Amino acid sequence: MQFYRSFIDNQWVESSDGARIDVADPSTNEVWAQVPACTAEDAARAVISANDAQKEWESTPAIERAAMLEKLNELLSEEREHFAKLLVREQGKTYTEALGEVDDTIGYMRYSASSARWLRGDIMPADAPNEHLMTFKVPYGVVIAICAYNYPLALIGRKVGPALVTGNTVVIKPHEATPVTASEFCRLVEKAGVPAGVINMVTGDGASTGAALVSHPKTRMITLTGSIPAGQRVAALAAKNLANLSLELGGKAPFIVMDDADLDAAAEAASIARFANCGQVCICNETILVHEAVADSFVEKLMSHVSQVAAGNPMEDGGMGPLSTPQSLERIEGLVESAKASGAEVLAGGRCAEVAGCEGGNWFEPTVLLANDASLDVIRDEIFGPVLPIMRVSSLHEAVEIANAREDGLSAYFWSASHSNIMKAIAGLETGTVFVNKGISGSFHGYHNGHKLSGIGGEDGPYGLENFLQKRSVYMSY
Repeated sequence: MQFYRSFIDNQWVESSDGARIDVADPSTNEVWAQVPACTAEDAARAVISANDAQKEWESTPAIERAAMLEKLNELLSEEREHFAKLLVREQGKTYTEALGEVDDTIGYMRYSASSARWLRGDIMPADAPNEHLMTFKVPYGVVIAICAYNYPLALIGRKVGPALVTGNTVVIKPHEATPVTASEFCRLVEKAGVPAGVINMVTGDGASTGAALVSHPKTRMITLTGSIPAGQRVAALAAKNLANLSLELGGKAPFIVMDDADLDAAAEAASIARFANCGQVCICNETILVHEAVADSFVEKLMSHVSQVAAGNPMEDGGMGPLSTPQSLERIEGLVESAKASGAEVLAGGRCAEVAGCEGGNWFEPTVLLANDASLDVIRDEIFGPVLPIMRVSSLHEAVEIANAREDGLSAYFWSASHSNIMKAIAGLETGTVFVNKGISGSFHGYHNGHKLSGIGGEDGPYGLENFLQKRSVYMSY
């Protein structure tokens, strides 16, 4: 059993009441670590620490703030394999995927660091003589960074990077299922010499620790990656202080395949976009809507790719890892059983998996379901796991109508050779991102945001960086 502490004001701390949270390996559900179950008092200490450090950090030149991010990157690069193995043990993704997550974390922070020299405001013509009208962009102050369990390290880099380079200070709140990675990241924070209070981290659940952070009067911004209900709770708690929000929430990305699509490329992309990270990616392919004229051919090609995916030890090449939590496994089982009871046909998988040497873990087989009813839970609800439902559609209009019937709108995939169809889909799909004739991907400079219930604000690129800055207008007479 290993014990990892929280990090407040550059001090390693336990919970003020001594309570702890168990951390389990999702491959076996064996408890291997503990972290503090931080109280509201602990959360308040972290916010005050960040608030006390913020003005001096803001006065530090942006290029020096960027240098601190690069120092963190150096240390993270040196321990790339250590963090990758930690991610496998804590979150369950494969070792190859975990190495990619470490690299993405470095990429997010490197992009933020490179932005230090182009942070700028505006000077505009004034209406009065001998006057300047200027817009300064200034930090909010204390930022609460709430991270989901699917990317415990990358989400830290995605949030801490832009927050710090723009002059804010941060309190990280990792998901209670994956808190060890955050503690280890803070070990690098200490080693890098980041000033006390600039980066803090508290562990605990959302209902107590998270709520205390969000509702603290010194909290000026919250950046959250999580579910829609989590975002709604955060927004309600933040309302009293009118803290700025950047909420990247859930979605149910449709994967639309028209009758003129490149079926071979689309089938391969559909499989990868569903089963990456055991389907636990917010922009994963959640439902295939395929034109009835090519449905049989497409499904045949898809199944040849799905057959190559199998649940297996995540430290070994070729296997799909487990779901991150027992609760996720239980929910996935329920969705599949409900779909089967309602007439969905199981084309692959459909049950818990058995993996030698990893008994007792959160294992589920890569599953494909053929459904003909858009009202089924498996079609209507976000799955966030290795289950892929397929529906036939008769037209682009029907596909877009099914996609837009949802109250969320994070991402969508669209496959067609027709320029007219592509432009109609881009105009019609109510989502923040559309992948056209392309599989799951992302760029550090591409804005990532949701429409409707999939979020407020967004992350990445120049637009994401702007979310960490507020504007100050100055009328200067001379």
